[in-house]
Amino acid sequence: MNGDWLLRGRDGRLSVYQLSGDAVLCRAERGPHGPWSAPRKVGGEQRLHTVLAVGQGSDGYAHLVSWRPTAKGESGLVHSTHFRPHLAALDWHPIGHPDKKGDRTGTPAVAVDAQGRAHVFVRNKSGSVSMLAQKEKGGWDPWRDLKGKEVHDGLAAVTGESGRVELYAAVPQGLLYWRQDEPGAQPVLKEALKAPVRPGTLRALATSPGRTTVFYTGTSGDLCAWRPGGEPVTLLPAAGPGPVSAVRCDLDGHDCTLLVQRTESRRVAFAAYPTEQESAGAWWTESGPELPLDALVSLTTDEEDRVVAATLSPSAGRLLLTRRKDEPGLALEAWREV
Repeated sequence: MNGDWLLRGRDGRLSVYQLSGDAVLCRAERGPHGPWSAPRKVGGEQRLHTVLAVGQGSDGYAHLVSWRPTAKGESGLVHSTHFRPHLAALDWHPIGHPDKKGDRTGTPAVAVDAQGRAHVFVRNKSGSVSMLAQKEKGGWDPWRDLKGKEVHDGLAAVTGESGRVELYAAVPQGLLYWRQDEPGAQPVLKEALKAPVRPGTLRALATSPGRTTVFYTGTSGDLCAWRPGGEPVTLLPAAGPGPVSAVRCDLDGHDCTLLVQRTESRRVAFAAYPTEQESAGAWWTESGPELPLDALVSLTTDEEDRVVAATLSPSAGRLLLTRRKDEPGLALEAWREV
């Protein structure tokens, strides 16, 4: 899974996406605060590999990308759009392969620009990054090679407040950063950061009108934040493996960035700080029950702009949810299974 799988739709309802065997399933709220629908298959009967990238535009539409088997030893990427959580998603549509044909080359990442166009990024067989973008009036542009070298799997795509698409990638020497100079343009490699980065730990978030922030775990085990044009900042020790989930929210009248991560002890840990003010400090607070080893965590805000956190275990099929209470601070309701 790459990207936030817990989303608030255009109608305000929450939905979650999960991998199940050779399919993607979706569950959604039937109304505010539930109850929730039973899991249902997304995109028809197409058989998929166990990989999913999720992106969401400002219109609230979810864009899903996965790999499907096409022939022995070969695969191709497919895309689906989900307009409303309680409606059926569009059928999976083949969008090709970054090298024209071959097996899977990496986990895709998806970002959606201000015009609602999905941008799909994936590592290609040469170790650089390829991109495929939707046309505004339908169809797709040709695959484009964005260059880069020795790119690790686990790309982090993000849309800035400007509506322009950006991309971060880990390489053996650190991080690479691409950005669109104007809407619809091909993202350009803008900056390379030399830093010890653990592959597979990147998560990016729009944090101000002109900037995005990427969070990553360094080889020392510390969670770091970096905004292009500046130096990386160490926030606090990572709570556990994998990337954090991040969301901006209002906490007692302050614009804050809230992070969540599964801990080494298999619980959920939260940390918050004033957005782009890492020097203010942050610390983890654990919450909820012990989780299965494969549990994922994600964050969003509901239609009342209250923080919502979810954990999902693909093996156990358990979806747990909590919301921020209507009181000062980051007090959460009891976790409940839905």
